[in-house]
Amino acid sequence: MIGRLATLLALLLLGAVPAAAAAPVATIQIDGVISPVTLRLVEAALARARSERAGALVIQLDTPGGLERSMRAICQRLLNAEIPVIVYVAPTGGRAASAGVFITMAAHVAAMAPATNIGAAHPVALGGGVDKESLRKIENDAAAFARTIAAERGRNAEWAEKAVRQSVSATEREAVRLRVVDLIADSVPDLLDKVDGRTVKTARGAVTLQTRAALVKPIEIGFRDRVLNVISDPNVAYVLMMLGMLGLFFELSNPGVILPGVIGGISLILAFFAFQSLP
Repeated sequence: MIGRLATLLALLLLGAVPAAAAAPVATIQIDGVISPVTLRLVEAALARARSERAGALVIQLDTPGGLERSMRAICQRLLNAEIPVIVYVAPTGGRAASAGVFITMAAHVAAMAPATNIGAAHPVALGGGVDKESLRKIENDAAAFARTIAAERGRNAEWAEKAVRQSVSATEREAVRLRVVDLIADSVPDLLDKVDGRTVKTARGAVTLQTRAALVKPIEIGFRDRVLNVISDPNVAYVLMMLGMLGLFFELSNPGVILPGVIGGISLILAFFAFQSLP
């Protein structure tokens, strides 16, 4: 017995006993317009990552922007997340524009792939019709939100405000130099290697990331959510509504043609489904 203990002690001293395996890392890919569907996907990803005891959640982001209400709700989820969240602007050629700026800065760790960009977060009224005073109030509110997120995560609050008020943008190298994001990574494995050992502040306290050689577990998005994510783009929903109206008009003008009526009916159903998810 004493001999076995001595052998085990010797192995520990020599580093021959392997360390405990790192917790898996959950990943989800978010692209397209930020909408209520995006919020639901992020909430589901956070819940699944917690239930599977993941060491971190990586959100691969590529977005031109989206709805302010959905963006703000996503930022709230990230700021109050109990597990570390890493937002990775990727793939190469991707961007985190407008609402994507806020989401990226709200993450515990923000990273970008080569040849990506971030910025241009000035609020724009959907459909127009907003007077100057209201637009100024919206701009001031968005600028204050950007500053407080940047300050909370230790990032460049001055640049965040400029992204809102002046629509400034930055490449991945400029973003690192300006302390908008933390690092540049070529891929998810490279990202996990570079963030390993970082200590971040979560809702449960400080957590040290142990992501080197961690098992990556992608969270698949269901077909229903993929379709809803596409049609919930306000532009797409509007086009579907117009196609539906035109289809019904041609069917009523030329009874018996059938095809315009079928296409119009399907387009209207999809449009109503999309409008249901929009604020």
